Amino acid sequence: MGHVWAVSTNKGGVLKTSITTNLGGILAEKGYKVLIIDTDNQGNVALTFGKNPDLFENTVYDVLMGLAAEAAIINVYSDSKSKGLIDLLPSNDDMAFLEFDVLTQQEMYKDPFHLLGQAVSHLKNKYDYILIDSPPNLGLTAGNVLSFADNVLIPFQPENYSMRSLVKILQAISNFKNEHNSNLNVLGVVATLVDTRTTLHAQVLQECRKYCLENNISMFETVIPRSVRFASSVAYESLPATLSSDKNNKVVLSYHELLDEISEKGSELIG
Repeated sequence: MGHVWAVSTNKGGVLKTSITTNLGGILAEKGYKVLIIDTDNQGNVALTFGKNPDLFENTVYDVLMGLAAEAAIINVYSDSKSKGLIDLLPSNDDMAFLEFDVLTQQEMYKDPFHLLGQAVSHLKNKYDYILIDSPPNLGLTAGNVLSFADNVLIPFQPENYSMRSLVKILQAISNFKNEHNSNLNVLGVVATLVDTRTTLHAQVLQECRKYCLENNISMFETVIPRSVRFASSVAYESLPATLSSDKNNKVVLSYHELLDEISEKGSELIG
C-alpha cells in the first residue's frame, strides 16, 4: 500500500511545489513508482516538468468532479536504470472554480471533503508514493488533501508573520485529524528559502524550533537554502533540481538530507 504525503501550508511562495517534485525525483531515482497530485490551480508541477498546464484536456478538477483518475494521469519522468517513474495528475485554472461548483451542487457532492480520497484511494495499490502539492490556503481543496493524506510536510519560510501561518495550519491539521482523518500525522516542519546570514531568519528559525519543541511537533534539522542557481536549473532542464545534471548543488543536497531525515523517522515511511 502506497504512502500518501501532502506538502501543505496556508502561505504561498514557500517551496511547496519544489519540495513535492524534488522528493519525488529522489524517490523515482531510487526505483519507486511515484504519483504527484497537483491541487494548486497555478499548475506549477506541470511547469516544473516542462508541460503547459493550460493544454491539458483533463485535470485533477475533472477527477474530483467524477472523471476516472486514470483518464487524467500522465507520465512525466521514467528512470531506465532504476525503473522508477513519476506520473502526474495535473492541475490548472479550472481548480479555481472547484469550491463554487461543489458547494452549488451539494445534492451531488454530499461529502465534499472526501472527493479526493474517493477518487484516487485505489491508486495506493499502484504507486509506492503519492505526493500532493497543496494550494496556499485552507479552503475546500486543502481540506480534501488533509482528509486523504497520511502525513503532512509543512514548509516554513522564516519571515515576519510566518509563525502565525504555522500555528494556523497546525490548528487546521488537528481539526481535520479529529473530524475527517484520524490517520493524519504531521511528518514535520521544514525551513525553506533560508538565509542564515540574516538576523531575521536566524531569529525566526530559532523561535520556530522552540515552538515546535514545546508543542511536540517534529522540525527537521535540514533547511532548504535560498538559491538563484536552483531556480535556473528548473527553467533550463524542465526537471526538478534533484533530477538535473547538477547533482552537487547545495539545494539538491539539502533535499537528499531531508529525505534521509524522513527515513530516520521510521522504516514505514521509506520503502
